[in-house]
Amino acid sequence: MDIQTLIDPYDTLLLDLDGVVYLGRNAVPKAPEALRRAAERGVRLAYVTNNASRTPGAIAQHLSALGAPATPDDVVTSAQAAARLVAERVGPGARVLVVGGMGVRTALRAHGLRPVSTALDAPVAVVQGIAPDLSYALLSEGVLAVRQGALFVAANADATMPTGRGELPGNGAMIRVIATATGVEPIVAGKPEPPLHRESMLRTGSRRPLVVGDRLDTDIEGAANAGVDSLLVLTGVATPLDLLTAAPRHRPTYIAGDLSALHFPYPEVRRGEGGWWTCEGWNARWDGDHLVLDGRGEPLDGLRVACAVTWEAVGEGCADEDAVKAALGSSFSPRT
Repeated sequence: MDIQTLIDPYDTLLLDLDGVVYLGRNAVPKAPEALRRAAERGVRLAYVTNNASRTPGAIAQHLSALGAPATPDDVVTSAQAAARLVAERVGPGARVLVVGGMGVRTALRAHGLRPVSTALDAPVAVVQGIAPDLSYALLSEGVLAVRQGALFVAANADATMPTGRGELPGNGAMIRVIATATGVEPIVAGKPEPPLHRESMLRTGSRRPLVVGDRLDTDIEGAANAGVDSLLVLTGVATPLDLLTAAPRHRPTYIAGDLSALHFPYPEVRRGEGGWWTCEGWNARWDGDHLVLDGRGEPLDGLRVACAVTWEAVGEGCADEDAVKAALGSSFSPRT
């Protein structure tokens, strides 16, 4: 009998992009090869991104250039989720003010809506998504339209976005301008809120999806909200310390260094004797108010067993950083 790999139980990968498949213009190491192998096995790939700045066609072209199999139909964006959300609430041809880029405009047109750029057009809704050339003038138009009663929708609420130069301000930081100036909080379409997951399921028809991401507060929480399994890869935002101190809604089903883990058996974490848990060459237990971790071998196996012990010990709470830092620092580097 063949040994089951991590990917075997799933028919679709719902993949985040920034920090999972690429960082800026460059591919995350091993990601394109892992995705090609998954596609060859018949697993559907859906690239699900909170970034609303680019069109599905532009994203697919970028992915293809990096060696990852992708067509525009494989890309699901928060702009598409936001456009569907607006279209279900207003009539065809309705004017929608776009505080963002071409990704939002294209998604709105696909739903029969009319993108506009000024509050003078009396838009019934404002959709905000990140764009590199987002200006004060356009933010001001958004403020005026929301004050006139327009529905306020945010493509996502990510405070930051990872790039090859580091983390930059995300749409979550930018929506605070309109929200602060108007006192109106937006409806959020992107992860971890349900609209983007709904959009992904409608487009893929998946029955057994696996959500893959690098952020606990969007990708992993979104999977938890949808009741599906998740894989956290340590190639983007989240760190081992983030995992050990995670709240229940931020705890992934699986932890891996990168996407290549999809094609290997996932190491079993087992409960042992005397309060010890084991994973491959690692042992861990919770001793009073702190984590004890001992072993050698693949550092990720140490992180996996450390998370299992810590999450059981704190239950619905969150572990204190000081309670786990010593064990982390003595065993492996902050980013595995």
